[in-house]
Amino acid sequence: MSAPAASSPGLPEGARVVLATHNAGKVRELRQLIAGAVPGLEVETAVVDAGAVGAPDVVEDGVTFAQNALKKARAVAAHTGLIAVADDSGLAVDVLHGAPGIFSARWAGRHGDDRANLELLLAQLADVPDEHRGAQFVCAAALAVPSGPDAAGARAIHVEHVEHGRLPGTLLREPVGDGGFGYDPILRPEGRDMSTAQLSPEDKNAISHRGHAFRALLPYLVDALDARP
Repeated sequence: MSAPAASSPGLPEGARVVLATHNAGKVRELRQLIAGAVPGLEVETAVVDAGAVGAPDVVEDGVTFAQNALKKARAVAAHTGLIAVADDSGLAVDVLHGAPGIFSARWAGRHGDDRANLELLLAQLADVPDEHRGAQFVCAAALAVPSGPDAAGARAIHVEHVEHGRLPGTLLREPVGDGGFGYDPILRPEGRDMSTAQLSPEDKNAISHRGHAFRALLPYLVDALDARP
């Protein structure tokens, strides 16, 4: 592992990777995964969120999880000059032909209103019998590595990579558990007798869609960190 690069003006001291989100849960999960893959890296300072670097909001207008994840990673990498990791994830319900899908975070109309999203989805599925309540969490995780700025100060993206992960299960009829976020309280993973929101952080990372996608992305992230001065 090369020595940490000095932070650019306006960036937090020691920052090396930006996770393109304001979601504290996602930042915590990625820090835990990177800490296991890169011993000695001070993940609390090296891995920061979009708010810490003043990254602009990105309109997620892609038609796939991968398109949205790449768009966010590219924008944050170009804005900061740091390695950027982004994900787009959601819940795909079998009887809804994959919906809410990319609209999971705003299924009830307002972005990030977890309670409203849960209540609307459960109401829509109220008459669906247990044997047809299959669903899965899906995640696309993207890496973008910027080059140095050109004469005009613009940065090109010279490395891009996307990996996918999934967590299949069954939808419960009411929320159970206080952990996690999003739709975690209503998905019971395959082979488990509890909701995702009842899993410990370690158990969740081991089986989650985001954990699978981020672990698949880790070798490329480690290579990018090693290649940076």
